[in-house]
Amino acid sequence: MFTLNCKGRLFTIDTPVVMGIINSTPDSFFSGSRQATVDDAVARASQMIADGASILDIGGLSTRPGSEEISADEEAARVTPVIAAIKARFPDTFISIDTYRASVAKEVVAAGADIINDISGGLLDEAMLPTTASLHVPFICMHMKGTPQTMPSLASYDNVVQEVLDFLIVQTENCRKAGIQDVILDPGIGFAKTIAHNFELVKNLSVFSILQRPILLGISRKSMIYKTLHTTPENALNGTTVLHTAGLLNGAHILRVHDVKEAVEAVKLCGMLGVRC
Repeated sequence: MFTLNCKGRLFTIDTPVVMGIINSTPDSFFSGSRQATVDDAVARASQMIADGASILDIGGLSTRPGSEEISADEEAARVTPVIAAIKARFPDTFISIDTYRASVAKEVVAAGADIINDISGGLLDEAMLPTTASLHVPFICMHMKGTPQTMPSLASYDNVVQEVLDFLIVQTENCRKAGIQDVILDPGIGFAKTIAHNFELVKNLSVFSILQRPILLGISRKSMIYKTLHTTPENALNGTTVLHTAGLLNGAHILRVHDVKEAVEAVKLCGMLGVRC
């Protein structure tokens, strides 16, 4: 069991939980995750909560391979009103902000976000770790090499599982030194990884339990699924559910998903097999 301190509120993970993805972006890789207005995002949040999401992950900057970078001001302008509106409507729901910029994180935590989800594990903005510590929120530390613009050319490893583990060991310690109390680990499926690397990480997900931190798995509708099945993100739900099940059996504590209902069902069925945190 894990207990996370979110600005004084406790979030307990004693069985795997589901994090729903809501993107305030025009260019995220899966069109179904894009919400054009604040009202759309609130409606999507309402459905995800009804379907069983424990956390909502809000993003304002697409980080798909080769995505276009926008300014921090534009990113904050996209997500701050969304987070404020969702928090006002659903004050008990835990919200994470998907950003690697400390300035954006600080603004949206003030607007109601409870968790910071950084695809770079704190490497793209040197202010991120001390900022997170000062905000007293958990930090999702993900493995990535380079930036979303450069990472496709950096997918080279002698042993991907060992190298990702080594990175997470180092960054978890850097988080501790910065004063961050609660860290969630994310191996970074699809970020500077080939399809083969991604499957190797899912297969060996239990290795990361050595760090005794919650493990987040973000594989929903990603290219490792739809390219393997020769389909599209829109037709990758069944494949996503299969790999969510594999992830749960291999030790995932948080599933970051586009489709909450199906992921919650996977958690429930795996629970009947004895899968617990």
